[in-house]
Amino acid sequence: MFPEYRDLITSLKTTDLHFTRLFDQHNELDQRILNMENGIQMATPAEIDTLKREKLQLKDELYAVLQKASGD
Repeated sequence: MFPEYRDLITSLKTTDLHFTRLFDQHNELDQRILNMENGIQMATPAEIDTLKREKLQLKDELYAVLQKASGD
């Protein structure tokens, strides 16, 4: 995710608690979605869709923090 900001992500994960929480939540949702899609965890298509929307919202928030921190 966001390879162009790899160094900034590494830095923010050690200095910005809000960014770290968002990043961890995004990764947790990603894993839950994968588990559901692969049948490891039971879920309806609607539940998976809801989680995908939440994940996308987190990604948008992460991108906004990265843009602000990079001065873009």
